[in-house]
Amino acid sequence: MTEPSDSTDPRAKLIGLRAEVGKAVVGQDAAVTGLLVGLLCRGHVLIEGVPGTAKTLLVRALAAALDLATTRIQFTADLMPGDITGSLIYDAGTSNFVFREGPVFTNLLLADEINRTPPKTQSALLEAMEERQVSVDGRPRPLPDPFCVIATQNPVEYEGTYPLPEAQLDRFLLKVTMPLPDRETETRVLAAHAAGFDPRDLAGAGLRAVAGAADLAAATQAVRATHIDPAILAYIVELARATRAAPSAALGASPRGATALLATSRAWAWLSGRDFVTPDDVQALARPTLRHRIQLRPEAEIEGVTTDGILENVLASVPVPR
Repeated sequence: MTEPSDSTDPRAKLIGLRAEVGKAVVGQDAAVTGLLVGLLCRGHVLIEGVPGTAKTLLVRALAAALDLATTRIQFTADLMPGDITGSLIYDAGTSNFVFREGPVFTNLLLADEINRTPPKTQSALLEAMEERQVSVDGRPRPLPDPFCVIATQNPVEYEGTYPLPEAQLDRFLLKVTMPLPDRETETRVLAAHAAGFDPRDLAGAGLRAVAGAADLAAATQAVRATHIDPAILAYIVELARATRAAPSAALGASPRGATALLATSRAWAWLSGRDFVTPDDVQALARPTLRHRIQLRPEAEIEGVTTDGILENVLASVPVPR
């Protein structure tokens, strides 16, 4: 990827944002890129990984590098929907009920360990994620712009977790996985801690805001103007349809998944310094964009089939346009 030299260019600022997050999070370039793509597409991102892989630190570092309002919600088993959206509170001074905004009224919402709360509370985010508003007492209340949910979750087999409802999973533009680091990366992490890095003090680590709402708005417009050839559109459609025909899949990617892949491919092409989309862009974003939209048949799960495995087969079987 070629970095533009003009520091006022939105692309340069977004690439600089990636470098800024890298001051705190080592060796998770794919996850950082996924968050950038999500922001450029005005979408929401789900991050999955075992405890201790810097999921929360990654989102906190992104928030520190953005000049945006940020709120964190720690999802627990006793969290109620009103704790997220807000609720009506009786004001004794005016003898009226007034609305008290919940933490969802922010630009960047960190939903930490979202799958440790029951589905009813998880579903409280559905309207906010799709409509950019919440309805309390029958009245819709718009959320700030921009609004992005970045949720972290532990793998579903971990104790105390609940699977996310299918409708909510489909609202996430991307599902990014954060694997355990390799030996070299883990050594670099320990060296940083030995040198005094404190994950609770990001300002002390030198992180600063390098982009804001205006930069995101300009970048989003540029991404939407990125050219995509009809042959690439047809390729995306064939990929989505191939997931639905996969023998191990009970449910494949929906048309919403295809439109999501179109958006993320455009964002990656723009970040790569091009004003047009190539098949490589589509292939690079197919897994994080589609993996959470595919449901496996029970027998396939028992046999150890994964959604990423299905996508590997699909990408290998669908002809690539010239």
